[in-house]
Amino acid sequence: MKSMKSILLPLCLIALLSGLFFSQSPAAAQDETPSPSPSLPPSATREEYGRPLVIIQSYSLDTGSVTAGSDSNLTINLYNSGQHYAYNVVLTFTPGDLQPRSTGGVIVVGDIAPGNHASVSQPLTAVSDLWGKSLAELALNIAYTDQNGLGYSTNFNLTFSINQPKYTYYTPTPTPTITPTPTNAPIPRGQLVITTYRSDVNPLEPGTQFNLQLDVENLGSGEARRVTMIVGGGSTTSSSGTQEAGQTGGISGSSGDFTNFAPLGTSNVQSLGIIPVGGKITASQSLIVNVATNPGAYPLRITFIYLDERGNQVSDDQVITLLVYRLPKMDINFYQDPGMLYTNQPGALPLQIVNLGKTTAVMGNMTVESNGGQVMNNTILVGSLDPGGYFTLDSTVIPNQSGPLEIIVRVAYTDDFNQPQEIVKTLALEVLEAAPLEPTPGEGEMGGGEIVNPTPAFEETLTQKAWRFFLGLIGLDSALPANDGDAPLPIPDSGESAPNSSEIVPPLKGP
Repeated sequence: MKSMKSILLPLCLIALLSGLFFSQSPAAAQDETPSPSPSLPPSATREEYGRPLVIIQSYSLDTGSVTAGSDSNLTINLYNSGQHYAYNVVLTFTPGDLQPRSTGGVIVVGDIAPGNHASVSQPLTAVSDLWGKSLAELALNIAYTDQNGLGYSTNFNLTFSINQPKYTYYTPTPTPTITPTPTNAPIPRGQLVITTYRSDVNPLEPGTQFNLQLDVENLGSGEARRVTMIVGGGSTTSSSGTQEAGQTGGISGSSGDFTNFAPLGTSNVQSLGIIPVGGKITASQSLIVNVATNPGAYPLRITFIYLDERGNQVSDDQVITLLVYRLPKMDINFYQDPGMLYTNQPGALPLQIVNLGKTTAVMGNMTVESNGGQVMNNTILVGSLDPGGYFTLDSTVIPNQSGPLEIIVRVAYTDDFNQPQEIVKTLALEVLEAAPLEPTPGEGEMGGGEIVNPTPAFEETLTQKAWRFFLGLIGLDSALPANDGDAPLPIPDSGESAPNSSEIVPPLKGP
């Protein structure tokens, strides 16, 4: 009996451990963490001015008005009032008093050229619970992109009159039947659009203070009242913190993005008053570029909040783009005094370029020019300059005339948007008239200052040659006599002609 217990006890322990091991789920050992979705690439640089702008030119129902529980067909006429193509135009309807049918509430329009129209149709069904309402609302969002892929989105609130049922009231006395008259005309609404914008400082750099001017035009069908412009984006809130139609509560302008551009001097909220239909107004805002902003193209959101002619509140959001550069800070001058320059004589130009910026700059060719003279050794490639680094060029100039002389130094480089640029520095020098060349005193002059002819070569006669031969035989000096310029002219022998008056014959040296 004891032997059976000793055998069964190890078997039970083995079975228990096997059950615990195989009861673990394989999936529990694998903890798969979903990989994050790749971040979207930054938006492409687009032009500083102009953009596509798709607006609703008109819309209407085939039934004229909305009847609770009935079907109708909505026709919308779109218009691109911007300066560029609107690509991938998509309309999204949000169900409300009217429910979209057949399309699922999304219609793809495609592309709309500047100044062109597009018409779409959307089947709708009115909800049955419209009792006590005078207007039915339908929210619409229009999204599209420009040629650089930058996206735009605008929200619209379409309203329709409700066709109330006719009621007949019976009273003891004859009374006329009360028939409500529906209003089929749409509510006139404004549409504020930024047509152009500009900066008084160009280009913009980190730390630049500038004034941004916006040309705002009302392209809608009704005037915009109590217009408020919020630079950076914002909204209007009621006392409870939520926006309500027809209510003019406080304005929230602190929710915008001020990472790269911040208001300066005034807040980012301004009141523009009333803008009539077709009216235009110029608004301005003082801003500063953050010193930590890197070069690039940055979008700036601007919100317009206003009331329509019936007191309903409307909000328009728009985006503009500002370009920020980081230009090289270079000092071009002489590293030592070039001294005085004289006409038609070469003079040294000891030039030097110094990087005064806080970052490394890559510069191109350095060229030295002058309209008043000829410059030699005037072109060289600078290359990379560290902060505080310098590069020298020793050129030579030959001025053509006396007076002021301008030396023009050009240094080429490529900016942050791959556009060729150059730094131009003009240096002023003074050129003096060169003194005339004078001969050295005592050379080629006589007492009276007249230049005489040089002494001609000595010509020896036959008698003189015989005499020198005789002197050589007896061991005396037989060399040719030297003309020291002070000896008198020799007397010619008889039978020989006198030498030419222009010739000077040195005397013979005898014993």
